[in-house]
Amino acid sequence: MQITNVILMIRPVNFRMNEQTAVNNYFMEDLEVQNQTINANAQSEFDAFVVVLRNKGVKVIVVDDTKQPDTPDSIFPNNWISFHRNGTVGLYPMFAENRRNERREDILAILEEQGFVIKDVMDYTAAETDGIFLEGTGSILMDRVNNKAYCALSDRADDGLFIEFCEDFDCIPVIFTANQTVDGKRLPIYHTNVMMALAETFAIICTDTIDDKKERKNVLHHLRMDNKEVIRISEAQMHHFAGNMLQVIGADDKRFMVMSSAAYHSLKPEQVNAITAHCDIIHSSLETIETCGGGSARCMMAEVFLPRA
Repeated sequence: MQITNVILMIRPVNFRMNEQTAVNNYFMEDLEVQNQTINANAQSEFDAFVVVLRNKGVKVIVVDDTKQPDTPDSIFPNNWISFHRNGTVGLYPMFAENRRNERREDILAILEEQGFVIKDVMDYTAAETDGIFLEGTGSILMDRVNNKAYCALSDRADDGLFIEFCEDFDCIPVIFTANQTVDGKRLPIYHTNVMMALAETFAIICTDTIDDKKERKNVLHHLRMDNKEVIRISEAQMHHFAGNMLQVIGADDKRFMVMSSAAYHSLKPEQVNAITAHCDIIHSSLETIETCGGGSARCMMAEVFLPRA
């Protein structure tokens, strides 16, 4: 299956703007308020988001972050870990040194206590010593049904390591570069999942970010070959996190597209109609998290595909 009804989320305790990720995450903005206030606001947004998901029947496993070590971006667990249907867990090399502290073995134990089976761990973190990074499902968009993986190359997504991942997980690599305009320059977008989202029967994508026409044509070719309806968003909508969405399963096997309220309100009526032709929409306000963290709804959710005992 392409999607799941079980999501892992990490509740923050020291959330703030991370100076180590700000160097190439151009979605982040500084707020002129104290970090303690920022964290409290982020916790409120997090808790409300969890309630919205659970009210629709999505199974959310919430794990509290720890105060030590300092992990301001712990609210985005999908970058350091992924869970797969064959019982494999993926661990990924992180660009920012303080994000490497987010990796916690106790989270694997928590999942096992809840009846999930972990058979193997695919650990790519040694690449950090060589300055090579691949930030989980932030960098990698997996089409699990068609055995493909999409990746926009950046400082946080190395092509060689991505190809190694595709060999390990037996999927076809679809590689491209996605750029955004920053101070008049075209610079790589830090994560694939802010400009593109894959659902069962459709894809949200900002094709304007793929400057190379051949690469853009190749990405669209793969999506259409796999019978995905392509719903395009603009760069302006992408900056409201309209690409940072995730499809999940709720009660009675119902499908939902999850996004922030900022993303939802940036969409045009025809785009909303295109999405709701496939599934309903869930949205929740994540203003503080988006502004200070440079990530949104999808980044906060690590999908759990592990088998049950």
